[in-house]
Amino acid sequence: MRTLVDTNAYSEMLRGHRGVADYLRRSEAVFVSAIVVGELLFGFRRGSRFETNASILERFLAKSFVHFLPVGRTTADRFSRIAAELKNNGTPIPTNDIWIGAHAMETGADLLSFDRHFECISGLAWVVPPE
Repeated sequence: MRTLVDTNAYSEMLRGHRGVADYLRRSEAVFVSAIVVGELLFGFRRGSRFETNASILERFLAKSFVHFLPVGRTTADRFSRIAAELKNNGTPIPTNDIWIGAHAMETGADLLSFDRHFECISGLAWVVPPE
C-alpha cells in the first residue's frame, strides 16, 4: 500500500494519533507533497517553534520509506482536470487540497486525511485515519 500524507494527518501523527502512525507503518511507501510541506512550513512560521518543527519535518522526510513529491506537469494537468470537474459539479474545495489530491492520484497512493471534502474528488482513494 502506498500512502500520501495530508497536512492534518502529519500533524496528528506528531500528536501521537495511533491510527495515523499504524497506517503509515503498514505502508510500503509514504509520499509527502510539496504542497503539504508548504502548508506545514507556513504553520510552523506562525508558531513559536519554527526551528524545532522544521527539524522534525526534515528528519521525517529523510526516512528511507518517505518520498518528497515536487509539482510537475503531470500533477498540474491532473489538478486542472480535478478543479474543472469540481467547479462544474458545484463542489469547490480548497485549492491546496486539489493539488494534494492530484498528487495522490498521480502516484496511485491512498490519501490519508481527516478532511471530508476529499470525497468530492472522483477516483481519489481517500482514507480517514482509523481511531
